[in-house]
This record gives sequence, structure tokens and C-alpha cells, in this order.
Amino acid sequence: MIAKERKTPLYLLKLQALARRLPPDHPKYSAIQEEILKRTAGYKGELAADYQLTYADHKNLTILHDLRLPIQSRYFQIDSLVLTPCFVLILEIKNIAGTIHFDPAFNQFVRTKDGVETAFADPILQADRLEKHFGDWLETNKFTKLPILDLVVISNPRTIIKTVSSYEHVLKKTVIHAGKLLSVVTEIQKTYKKRILTDKDLKRMVKTLNKQHTENNQPIMDRFEIKKSDIISGVFCQECGRKTERIHGNWFCRLCKSKSKTAHLNAIDDYGLLIDSVISNKAAREFLGIPSSAGATRLLQSLNLKPSGKNKGRTYELRLIEYAHKKQP
Repeated sequence: MIAKERKTPLYLLKLQALARRLPPDHPKYSAIQEEILKRTAGYKGELAADYQLTYADHKNLTILHDLRLPIQSRYFQIDSLVLTPCFVLILEIKNIAGTIHFDPAFNQFVRTKDGVETAFADPILQADRLEKHFGDWLETNKFTKLPILDLVVISNPRTIIKTVSSYEHVLKKTVIHAGKLLSVVTEIQKTYKKRILTDKDLKRMVKTLNKQHTENNQPIMDRFEIKKSDIISGVFCQECGRKTERIHGNWFCRLCKSKSKTAHLNAIDDYGLLIDSVISNKAAREFLGIPSSAGATRLLQSLNLKPSGKNKGRTYELRLIEYAHKKQP
């Protein structure tokens, strides 16, 4: 059973909104595009590993994707958690092309691609830390301790994995290609047969995991030191991407002559992703380009957003309407 599906990461949605709202000649534009490519590759790699798990026997498996859980005063993030009454399996998923060489002497792995070597933190150590953090989480939330296992999953089937001969026996147990994930999970199920959690305990754990999951809502503009004045406002044409005008209840593009009644949904999402989680009538008029206060009120009310305050102090609580939580980037 899939108890928590994987959705497009909020951070990636924010990056994409930022790229849409910055001029291409902005000094941070290329760095943002590079970050989008990196995050999109990671997300696609996670989806590739998820696909392998769809073939597993879900009768005794509960799978939660993309968990971010609190422990003490910090958070830890798990790409995928496979939960059973007998054991827990943590998956650390990496989508890295080229040849990767695990170096146990310096606890790093080096990717070689197109003749360029790049060093990364050792994902085996990352997975080990997650194993400890999840054990602490179980103890903090007063759940019965059960065996916690971890795997590093390389999602790209063309990635070549190497290490020194003395470390091969370790690597073979901890690092696999995604294509082998199903068979490894099946073998683990055969090894760990002792039932530790009752059905009631398992359901309570899944409920607690979902309840405590906290999405990373880092302000993206602060991350890249971008000013609000750098952001391009307006409602973009859904056909050609140019700015539109509000005419008789439609968004009209003078360039390609297309009309839309819903193009503002994307712009409202962008405002929520980049600027603020609430929007006022004045802010809506300025960002969307609506000249009429009454027109802005009608548009905001049509979205069934939760209002707060009265008169000029009224704001509307935004939720992601159009882009949020798509399964594909």
C-alpha cells in the first residue's frame, strides 16, 4: 500500500515559478536554471525507483515517499520508507549519470562524466545517518523498535558503479541499481519474518508519520537573494507566454489573440510560491494587473479562498491551485 505518494517537491515548484518570473538576463537566472535541472533529475530518479516498487507484493508492505520528519530541534528527510510489521527499509535514491567510484578512505564518492571528476558526500553515510535518525524518531514517539535497514539506490541504469576491491563486499550489500530493488526487497522479506508490530501499531505509525511530515517551505527568494522588485508581475498567456490583459472577464493576449478565463490561476500560484502565503485585494491588483478593486474581489472570491480580516485589511489564504503536487515535473 502507498500511504504517502510522491509529489512534485515544493522547492522545485518554487524554482520553476522563480524562473518564469525573472528576466533571462537576471544575474541569478542561470544559477536557478542549473538548480532546476539538478532538482528535476533527482525527482525523476526517485520516480524511477518508485516504479520498481510498484511490482512488489504490497500485501505486507506500506510505502511512504518523501518524508521530512522532526527529531529534537531539526528535521531529517527520507526519499522512500518501506514499512512492514517485521522491519523498516530506508531508501536513499540517487540519480547520477556517468561512472561513480566509492572511496571508503575519504568517505566520498566521485562521479566521472565527460572526463570531469566531481566529488559528492558519501550516500552510504547519509543512509546510515537516516537509519539512526529514524531509530531516534521511533523512540521519541514511543514505538516498538524493529530492525531498520537502509539501501542506496542508483536510479540510472547506465551508471557504472566502482570501488576498490577491499570494499566490494560492503558495496554489494548497500548500493544497488533501481532495477534490482524488487528482488532485494523480496530477499529482505524472506530474511526478516518475525512480526514485531501489530496491525494496530502499524496503522498508528503510518498515521503519525503522515501527521508529522513537514514540507520544506524555505523562502526561495531569500535563498537566491532576489528582490521582490526583480519579479515580473502579470498574467501570462497560456499559448505564447506573453503578458495578457483583463478584458470583459477574460485574459486576452494581443500577440497571439488567444483568450482564457483561467490564466490567472497560474499567476496566483506563482504569487503564493514566491511572495506570500496570503494575498490582499491591493496585492492582487498589482500582481495580476487588474485595475478594478471590485474586479479583484470577485476574482479572489471565485477561488473559494479562506478570508481573514475586514474591509481594506482583508486577506485571502492561498493554496496552490494549478501547479501544486503534480506527479510529473
